[in-house]
Amino acid sequence: MKISNLLGATALAGTVLLFPGVAMAQSSDTTPPAAEQEQAEGDAITVVGSRIRRNQFNGADPIQLITKGEATAAGFNSTAEILQSAQFTGGTDQINDTYGGFVVAGGPGVNTISLRGLGTTRTLVLLNGRRVAPAGSRGSVGSADLNVLPNAMIDRIEVLNTGASSVYGSDAVAGVINIVTLQNVTGLTLEGSHQIAERGAGNTYRYSLVGGFTTGDFKVSGSLEYFSRDPVKVGDIDWASCPTAYYGTTGDYGGADFIDPRTGKAKCFPLENGGVTVNTIGTPNIGGASVAKAPGVPSGYTGICNRFRPSTGAGGFVPGYECVGGGTLSTNIRDTFDPRMLNSDVIAGTEIYTGYGQVSYTPGILGNAEFYLDLLVNRRNSEQLGHRQFTLDYPLNSPLVPASLQFGVAFLAPQAQVPYTTGIRVFSSYGNYNNYQTVDFVRLNGGVRGDLPMGWRYDFFIGKSWSDSSYTSDLILADRLAQSMQVTASGGGFVCTNPVGGCVAAPSLTPDIVAGRASSLFPSWFDFVTDPVTGTTKYRERTASFTIDGPLFDLPGGSVQVALGIEQREASIDDTPSPESVRNNLYGFTSSTPTRGSDGVWEYYGEVELPILNDQIIHNLTLNGSGRYTNYRSYGGQWTYKFGGILSPVRGVSFRGSYGTSYRAPALYEQFLGSTSGFLANTNDPCHNYNASSNPLVQARCAAEGLPGAGAFSQNSSLTVIGLGGAAAGLEAETSKALTFGGVLEPRFGEAFGNLSFAADYFRVKIDNGVSQLSAANVLAQCYSNPQRTTCDTGLITRTPYTGPGTGTLTVVQSFVNISDAKVEGIDFTLRYARQAFGGTFRLNAQTTMFISRYSRQLPTQAILELVGLLENPKWTGTFSANYQKDQFTLNYGVEWIDATDSTAYATSVSAALGPNFRYYKTPDYFLHTASVRFDMERFSLTAGVRNIFDTAPPIVSADYSNFVAGNAQLYSGYDIRGRTFYISARAGF
Repeated sequence: MKISNLLGATALAGTVLLFPGVAMAQSSDTTPPAAEQEQAEGDAITVVGSRIRRNQFNGADPIQLITKGEATAAGFNSTAEILQSAQFTGGTDQINDTYGGFVVAGGPGVNTISLRGLGTTRTLVLLNGRRVAPAGSRGSVGSADLNVLPNAMIDRIEVLNTGASSVYGSDAVAGVINIVTLQNVTGLTLEGSHQIAERGAGNTYRYSLVGGFTTGDFKVSGSLEYFSRDPVKVGDIDWASCPTAYYGTTGDYGGADFIDPRTGKAKCFPLENGGVTVNTIGTPNIGGASVAKAPGVPSGYTGICNRFRPSTGAGGFVPGYECVGGGTLSTNIRDTFDPRMLNSDVIAGTEIYTGYGQVSYTPGILGNAEFYLDLLVNRRNSEQLGHRQFTLDYPLNSPLVPASLQFGVAFLAPQAQVPYTTGIRVFSSYGNYNNYQTVDFVRLNGGVRGDLPMGWRYDFFIGKSWSDSSYTSDLILADRLAQSMQVTASGGGFVCTNPVGGCVAAPSLTPDIVAGRASSLFPSWFDFVTDPVTGTTKYRERTASFTIDGPLFDLPGGSVQVALGIEQREASIDDTPSPESVRNNLYGFTSSTPTRGSDGVWEYYGEVELPILNDQIIHNLTLNGSGRYTNYRSYGGQWTYKFGGILSPVRGVSFRGSYGTSYRAPALYEQFLGSTSGFLANTNDPCHNYNASSNPLVQARCAAEGLPGAGAFSQNSSLTVIGLGGAAAGLEAETSKALTFGGVLEPRFGEAFGNLSFAADYFRVKIDNGVSQLSAANVLAQCYSNPQRTTCDTGLITRTPYTGPGTGTLTVVQSFVNISDAKVEGIDFTLRYARQAFGGTFRLNAQTTMFISRYSRQLPTQAILELVGLLENPKWTGTFSANYQKDQFTLNYGVEWIDATDSTAYATSVSAALGPNFRYYKTPDYFLHTASVRFDMERFSLTAGVRNIFDTAPPIVSADYSNFVAGNAQLYSGYDIRGRTFYISARAGF
């Protein structure tokens, strides 16, 4: 049992207040306190979370800012690393390059962001206030890929950690991230950044050129950059190179692990943790008394043997092979490790090329109109090296099998992809295989903005994005493999009975084949049965909008500001898997069909800001409200709203808060995901031998389906599982409510004591009728074991009529439906202190989040499981930094903290076998330290530092906690995988 499969949700995160940092050359070096951050008169700007232009940053919602210089000081080398750090996410798990070998939305190599841990499709990413369209590969593309962002051109990052659908539309459920590029660039700037890991793997490199000029009415700027990351392989990491079960019996974790007879130590790569059966054959049942026995098998064992390993000189009924499994024998006696497993990637390699340009022209017409255009072009080449088992089914009585292994009895009946009776199955090793992707992303935006009478302004915008990708995997073709196994003798060798297509006969069964050396010994056959198969994904998004904003009338605190707008968006997806996948011809892999569909939306929105008072009786009182009506082709209309405000009784004390509704329209892949098919073992049918079930609900349902009782019904066929999109089932948008309130304290102590600011903000987000894909197990459980029979009559379960043994087969559909709900709740704290000291400036910053409640249920009938404090769901997270700046030098020291977690009590409640004396399901407090020094001149800067100073490894847990592990460590983005890393960044301007 994988405990993570029961948890089903990731942690939350949050930060509050405006966060200062070391700025780029084009930005100021200091940032005043949050409530006092104001722009020069007439230099009004729009900040994330509102469409109202204002002369100050602070408002009803806390906003976090970070500059590129601050990120460089912390040792980050890409925008993805910055956004996925604990500073933004509070240590919640993020999809990054450690997930290259797993199935994730957006495909391998994608990097996404999930604020508050609520999911990538519930976080909206903007570039200069405009949506960043989804990009990636395979059929589940639905989120912005952070790899496409123009790192070199970034001026600042703005983060709003609360819902804002009434301002931005769909997806802004958990929050909004706005990437703001440099707007006034003059001259050329060259920059290079290196991260060099002490272990020699996982190094990253980034080189960029930024340039621009202004002449007359034209303003032009842009960047070119190259980014590369070297892979980190399992064999590069000492703590990942020997995963064990890490089980115990009396608190001595690891004491109950299987002891490898060859080493006398706990077995590396057991079947519970990363290992697969290799160098083994499967046979019909043979009595243990008549065969040679491998070390680990009791010498007097007389039970069943049906797994054998090559052993030179071994005698008995299976000469040349020794028994390693069957009956009551441990499955770990057999070989489960191939040295090529160490070549598998833990962190995948990637290369990214990015070009970005922006130009504006102000001809002095149409209300001092500014015509603007920006273009983003990005290519990602990514690959992931993995390891795969290779099972070879030799037909019964095949001439390819030596006489000593011809038992005349079937090992396996004919299967869907092997249409013949199997006499011997070889559990071999394919070795290493590659997945590789090329993703091209283009974003072209343009428009015109200018002034209208009476202080109003307008902005007409149109943009389009293209994402085109190809994805390739080295796979085995089922029909060719089956064809190669049907042979006849010819000239001392073998030829294919059906030679169509250049068939190459399979090799005879030998110990070399069992050991996984087929590719090197028989390359022509291996090339015939394997092939790189390629699919393509296209995603398109087009947006057009018109916005006007300006003053209405005056209140005692200032002018009432209003923004009104209309927006129309169209999006489409076209994922075409390889033809071999469509026709279910990938050996050992499920089939998939094209995902194709489109959707469109019209939106009408408005926002008003009411400055009630300003230095009249009280320091400030400002209210804000917004509303939006949305109409999608797929599900119709939806209203959202939000209202909030900020109250400052006196200067230096502020209270703020907001409440609003948000929604998320189903992603295109959730609506139109192409059909996928797979299989579950026959024992997953609740009616299999249902008469022996102690659940009367199961017995009643099975009897109602016409299945015989009294032990007469046994499911003899695998269960067919079909995955589908939810459009046909009437999938609708999910809705949510968000509440945020808190306060900011900024006492004025005077220069002698320095400047202090402290903020605390409570947040709560509740999602209802969430979109979720029910697993087959849940579909079955909700029909057969739930008194409400939730899924019985929904078309998700189909059973053929029972007419005798072999009938009554079961098909289960895994479709996207509106059934889940989730809640996150917590408090964000931010502390900032700055003062003059020893001729320079000392700054201290602290950001922490305390999670109060968090849960996610796939079905509303499920009991609520509070996740706070469980593994990968820390109650507290924090980032802390201190820096001292004097003249051209800045010293930085930072600490990232993830609170201790413990799932022991929960695991024990699930099963006593997972209790505290058997499994280790807890982690200690995790601290990651970083230090750097920066030297700044007008046209030159140099930063050097060390990340993970103390080379802190991720904490380890027992093997069955999660599928996402390297060794016994969780692949959890809050923990550092690369180890101690040295970094240097240099910038030179001309």
